[in-house]
Amino acid sequence: MINSFEDFKESGRKLSEVFRKTLITVRPGKKLVEIEEQASRLIDESDAVASFKHVLGYRWATCINLNQGVVHGIPDRKRIKPGDLVSLDIGLEYRRWHSDMAYTFQIQSSKLKTQSSKTKDFLKVGEEALKKAIKQVKPGNRVGHISKAIQETIEAGGYTPVRELTGHGIGRKLHQAPWIPCFLDSPVGRTPLLEKGMGLAIEVIYTEGGFELEKAADGWTINTADGKMSALFEKTILVVKSGAKIITPYNWGELID
Repeated sequence: MINSFEDFKESGRKLSEVFRKTLITVRPGKKLVEIEEQASRLIDESDAVASFKHVLGYRWATCINLNQGVVHGIPDRKRIKPGDLVSLDIGLEYRRWHSDMAYTFQIQSSKLKTQSSKTKDFLKVGEEALKKAIKQVKPGNRVGHISKAIQETIEAGGYTPVRELTGHGIGRKLHQAPWIPCFLDSPVGRTPLLEKGMGLAIEVIYTEGGFELEKAADGWTINTADGKMSALFEKTILVVKSGAKIITPYNWGELID
C-alpha cells in the first residue's frame, strides 16, 4: 500500500517527462541503442534510477519492440525504418518508488505522412482499452473489472488480448501483486480487490492475430508467433478514494500525431 505518495507521484512525473523527451529522438534511421542511451541519460539527469536494470540479467533502461515484437525487446543496433510500429517501454525509480509506462506508435517520414487506416485503427483500439480499464479503477472494484474492460474493448475491435503477459502492482517494487491480466481468466468476484493506496501498472498488450507468443534467440524479446503486429499501452495508476490517479500521463500530444 502507498500511504504517503508524493514521492510516488514525483516518480511518475519524472518518468512521463523522460518518456516525452525520448520520443523526440525516435525517427527513421535511429538505432535502438541510441534511443536507449538517450533515455538512460535523461533518467540519470532526473536524479533517478532505471527500474528495468533491477530485473535480474537485464542491463538496459528501456525495452523497445518493433512490429511483431510484444515486450522485452533489447535496444540493440537495429535501425528504425519508416512505417515501423515501435513499442517503447520505460521504468523509473525515484526515492525507492517505481513507475512504469509504455506506448506504441508508427514511425512517419516524408514518404509516409499518414498512418494506414488499418494501423491507425489497431492503435486506437489499444488506447481506448487503456482508458476504459482505468475507469474501472476504484476502491471496492476488482482486478477482474480491469481485465474485462481490456478484453471486451480489444476483442470488439477484432484483435486479441495476450494471455501469457500481464500488468502488475507497482510501488516499492517494480513488479508485485496484484497481477492484472488482459483478459478475464476467472469470475470477477474471485479476482483481487482494489483498495485505496494500491499502485497499479495497467498494461494493454494485444495482437493483430493470435495470442501465441515465442521468445527470440536473444533470450529476452517476445514476438507474436504468427508474425502479426503487436502493441502495448501502459500507465501507472494510484488507487485513491475518488477512483484512479494517473501518475504517468501521456503528455506528448503533437509529437506522435
